[in-house]
Amino acid sequence: MGSPLFEPFTVRSMTTRNRLWVPPMCQYSVDKEDGIPTSYHTHHYNALSRGGAGAIIVEMTGIEPAARISPNCLGLWSDEHTEAHKNIVDAIHTGGAKAGVQIAHAGRKASSVPERVSRDGGSLKEDEGGWETFAPSALAYPGLKQPTALTIERIDELVEAYGAAAARAVEAGYDFLEIHGAHGYLLTQFLSPLSNRRDDEYGGSLENRARMIRRVARAMRASMPEEMPLLVRLSATEYLEGGITVEETAQVASWLKEDGVDMADISTSGNYPAEIRVFAGYQSHFAAQVKHNAQIPVAAVGMINSPRLAEYLVGSEQADVVLVGREALRNASFALEWAREMKENVDYAPGQYARAWNTRR
Repeated sequence: MGSPLFEPFTVRSMTTRNRLWVPPMCQYSVDKEDGIPTSYHTHHYNALSRGGAGAIIVEMTGIEPAARISPNCLGLWSDEHTEAHKNIVDAIHTGGAKAGVQIAHAGRKASSVPERVSRDGGSLKEDEGGWETFAPSALAYPGLKQPTALTIERIDELVEAYGAAAARAVEAGYDFLEIHGAHGYLLTQFLSPLSNRRDDEYGGSLENRARMIRRVARAMRASMPEEMPLLVRLSATEYLEGGITVEETAQVASWLKEDGVDMADISTSGNYPAEIRVFAGYQSHFAAQVKHNAQIPVAAVGMINSPRLAEYLVGSEQADVVLVGREALRNASFALEWAREMKENVDYAPGQYARAWNTRR
């Protein structure tokens, strides 16, 4: 028998050719600052698909202009965006992978300096193209400007915007969607008692703090075909006293399963700076715990940079798939390279590149 990494994986009615997926990774490459994908995105995602990944999740994509991390991030708030996203989907499908997109709002971490700009981060000023930011409570992320607390009316508008973005993603041809509920962006800000100090139905108890993400899940699910998978990315822990715990994350995942979510992508941290002990596969045990407690398929992510580690996580059923990020940026053909290293015969290496896989000369 071959490696479990290269077995197909099915979620709802979607089957991917292997268990090696590429997670969403912001590229900050919308140079016109209009949220519309460019030829850079088309070529970037096509290369990852040709490289053998089973599925690719397109980077964090904003539901409205104010939802973006930076002016150079992707959006899905108009028909023009939908048409441009079709090019990304086609590029991914041409390489044989399934195409997903992460739908998101950055909340208090919006209006930030793009990561690839040579400057020490921080919020953009209005004369630099910045904008007002919003959050559950008027509490700033350290080093960024203070956000405006969301009103109930504005929360309702955002839920509708998530549903509308999901409908556009469906129209663009994506195979699956992912809700971004991790890394300190808006939905994490609601989930965490450190950033959510509301005293209404969206604050206090875990049930109340999860109300926003559950509404988002239901709105997106209602905009999607029945057969289309819906994923969620969650930060299992903040590594901070009083912050989100893995037990709470598992409970949220269980609730989201009731709301139509099919799979959880488990990461950590991002809502406040924290000291994190990082090592190969350092977040995988959180994924395993959520999988066990919530009885939901999971994806593990975080320095999964070798085929043997990835194989162990899938083979031991700690995760159903693994998300390989930085290694994919270093080597877009990592999946084909790992298949060769593990002596797996796969039939989706590009024929034009066959000489590279058949010899080391």
